[in-house]
Amino acid sequence: MPRPEKERIVHAPPFFTGFKPIGVKAGGLEAVCLSLDEYEAFRLADYMGLSHVQAAEEMDISRSTFSRLVERARKKIAGLVIEGKLLTIEGGNIHFRKNMIRCLDCGHMFITRMDAAMVECSSCGSKNLLNLAGGFGHGRCCATDHQTKGDSHARKKQGNR
Repeated sequence: MPRPEKERIVHAPPFFTGFKPIGVKAGGLEAVCLSLDEYEAFRLADYMGLSHVQAAEEMDISRSTFSRLVERARKKIAGLVIEGKLLTIEGGNIHFRKNMIRCLDCGHMFITRMDAAMVECSSCGSKNLLNLAGGFGHGRCCATDHQTKGDSHARKKQGNR
């Protein structure tokens, strides 16, 4: 019986959750799903430029697990670009460190703590807000998990300095 999969840490929900070639209807495209942990591995390695060791620490996983995640992510993203596939980002065994809130009226984006409750846009005063972590089914679980695991992760990082 395989070991249970360890929950991975994702910094914040992605701004965008789907990508497709321009001029092609999504219904006619082959779809590929990038999990949230694959997205985070790709973001840390290729966008942020972290080494596999640094990125694995950031996600609270082993370096070998991180390497497998980033390779799967790169293959899926290459399929999007080369073969013109529809890419969606969803799922995975993850917890967010931070949340993003988007005002649906003015478009302003806010990065907040997972346990922070925003009821009004500080830019325009609108109450028409979208909780991006909530859209992935996360919220209290991440706030609770981050308080317990996140604190020990921060202490572990301080000990490495």
